Amino acid sequence: MHTFTASEAKTWFGELLDRIQHEPVCVTGQDRMTGVMVSGEDYEAMRVFYADRLRNTLRESAAASGLSEDNLAELLADES
Repeated sequence: MHTFTASEAKTWFGELLDRIQHEPVCVTGQDRMTGVMVSGEDYEAMRVFYADRLRNTLRESAAASGLSEDNLAELLADES
């Protein structure tokens, strides 16, 4: 993974955007990792992966607790 300091990321923002299309890029500040930039495509894939993982965990937990799919959907839909 390529690394940019925060200052370099600001100065070379165009290059940073080009690089994240191929691989994640670490951004550091004060000698520590402050963030990782990824392409929009990679971000969307990660979001879908973790949402599916959470959904599956909730289903498994609900089944182990005796909740039906309908009960789980009802609980998750409650916004109160």
